[in-house]
Amino acid sequence: MSQTVTHSNAVPSSGEPEVIRSPVPVWLFIALVLLLYCAMVYFDLHGGWFSPEVYRPYNSVAELDLYKPSTGGVDLALGRRTFENNCALCHGTDGKGKPGLGPPFVGSEWVLGSPNRMIRIPQNGLAGPIKVAGQDFNMNMAPMGKDLNDETLAAVLSYIRTSWGNKASPITKEQVQAVRKEVGARGAQWTATELMTVPEK
Repeated sequence: MSQTVTHSNAVPSSGEPEVIRSPVPVWLFIALVLLLYCAMVYFDLHGGWFSPEVYRPYNSVAELDLYKPSTGGVDLALGRRTFENNCALCHGTDGKGKPGLGPPFVGSEWVLGSPNRMIRIPQNGLAGPIKVAGQDFNMNMAPMGKDLNDETLAAVLSYIRTSWGNKASPITKEQVQAVRKEVGARGAQWTATELMTVPEK
């Protein structure tokens, strides 16, 4: 690459203006390359590119809330993971239940009702007939929550009570501890009739 310079005072013996060519300095090319390189490195370090943390589409504000850092309350992100690993197979990831497997959690009076009763179900399991959201089920649910610690059981039950349009209060680990103390060493599954005799608080 070269630049063209016309010198008006350069008059040859012929009397006509003469075009003089002078090359562009090499250092200018080097400086340009270094500038582009530094710009690319800066963008690579500070740009979002296609990181899922930046570009992942969230379906709702409630879903986005699950990825916020815990502020000391119930960990709904933990609750969601626990639900998907332990409960979704029978109750569905959408909480609508599956015929012959598990009743729905959406709008369920057992989910939206007394925490004192709800905690008992995963703690010891459930056997026999039960009506959920107007549907009849004949249950044989294992004690899925018995091996979960207090915080994790509280988190998954809170996730169920606050997801898919459910608007019940979260369950705390202190409530789980209290119920477990009341239940003690009971190993038998609950029946719906027994659960209805349990005080709401």
